[in-house]
Amino acid sequence: MRWLAPVLFVALVAFPSSPSTATARPIVVVAANQSFNWSGYVQGILEPGKGPFHSIAATWIVPTATQRRPGEAEYSSSWIGIGGGCLNTSCTLTDATLIQAGIGHDIDAAGNADYYTWWETIPAPLVRTTLPVHAGDRVAVAIVENRIPEIWTIVIANFTTRGFFTITLPYASTYGSAEWVIETPVVISETGAVSVGPMPTLSIIRFDYARTNGASPRFVPAERMELVDFDLTLIATPSLPDGQGDGFNDCTYTATCPAP
Repeated sequence: MRWLAPVLFVALVAFPSSPSTATARPIVVVAANQSFNWSGYVQGILEPGKGPFHSIAATWIVPTATQRRPGEAEYSSSWIGIGGGCLNTSCTLTDATLIQAGIGHDIDAAGNADYYTWWETIPAPLVRTTLPVHAGDRVAVAIVENRIPEIWTIVIANFTTRGFFTITLPYASTYGSAEWVIETPVVISETGAVSVGPMPTLSIIRFDYARTNGASPRFVPAERMELVDFDLTLIATPSLPDGQGDGFNDCTYTATCPAP
């Protein structure tokens, strides 16, 4: 994991403000394996043999986002993080801290897609980076605590373009959970109105080569989290783990999701 964590400080250039901005957030739990905002795998420190989590990583292909409903602005992200999730598989306890990074794939009302890289440390707002991405690019993301406690390095690499972004920053984490998910983020309009962004249709996202603390997370089906709407309609669901226990597919708007 150390090769993904060079101690470099890279200046960030925030994108110009737009009529609406999206920001990720901790899990909103519906039931043991359902959430109003996350779909993927979540591991907690109260699971036997799991955590505390001091590093996390994965690779995936940036999905193609298409508008689900004409005239509707839609928002989604694929990301990894430490904190903010369930501490046990029944999800009766959660973690309020969250350091995360990943890819945004939004659609404006006219149907135009916007792909971008970002990082966030709750409760601070999401920050876009200067590293460009496009649908179909293979990316890797790593979040690693350095030898100095509570100092973290975030690395986002675009293997397709050979570009990368890195930043080192302080953050006080409880190290309580680790997650690999797609999300419908909170949307804040220019007037300050807050809503949950509807999710566009995404091509299948395969998370692979997942790691926690430098080793395979050994995913198990009980760690899966489905994303449901407020009426409990299924929006996104993860597959069973792959044979290595370090990857899975995540699918939108389908009742089943094939394993890799």
